[in-house]
Amino acid sequence: MAVDRWLLEQHIQGLHPPTLRFYTWSPPAISLGYHQHKYPTDWQQLTWQGQQLELVRRPTGGRAVLHQGDLTYAVVTSGLGGSRVQAYQEICEFLIQGWRSLGVELDYGTAGRGYIHNPNCFGTATGADLVTIDGAKLIGSAQLRHGDAVLQHGSMRLQPDVELFQQVFGDESLMPQIPSLEIEAVMAAMIVAAENCFGMKLEARSLTDDEWQAILMAK
Repeated sequence: MAVDRWLLEQHIQGLHPPTLRFYTWSPPAISLGYHQHKYPTDWQQLTWQGQQLELVRRPTGGRAVLHQGDLTYAVVTSGLGGSRVQAYQEICEFLIQGWRSLGVELDYGTAGRGYIHNPNCFGTATGADLVTIDGAKLIGSAQLRHGDAVLQHGSMRLQPDVELFQQVFGDESLMPQIPSLEIEAVMAAMIVAAENCFGMKLEARSLTDDEWQAILMAK
């Protein structure tokens, strides 16, 4: 996520174009929202398959997210009009269309501000989140805004370990019932949808060694 923050800063300075990224996590981790300071102390000792779960802090808000069996997306862009909710919906349209192409219909959550009392991001679904037709939250998203520039990233629950999820959050939140899909297939569908929704052609490229060094120095 340090890469996401760096890409936003570069975009603000006019040094980097709008960007769409996908990534997974190794080892698994719990990311805390930027303003989230209360969480169970036992999260610092959690392990999964012999690996310790790392605790990291996101540059965006929201509640804690368990990154295991998920796919993270990040969008850096600018020039979106309207309110914060309208910006969420403008960006999320590519997620809705992408998952529809995979046979999964999504809609926005409806939870009110009471979600702030739940440390689990996937325990509730707000208007910034996407749920399946049975109400299970598939994608939780959060934003960081700087002027008219936006970083929005989120987690798509693909193959989560249910027992680990319950161990971390102590609840039995409804898991999304989706087809078994390879991560590459999901990314391919999202890329096609993003190109259609945003009216652009995405160009894949890797970060250079100098860019990685700049990111590490900025952390």
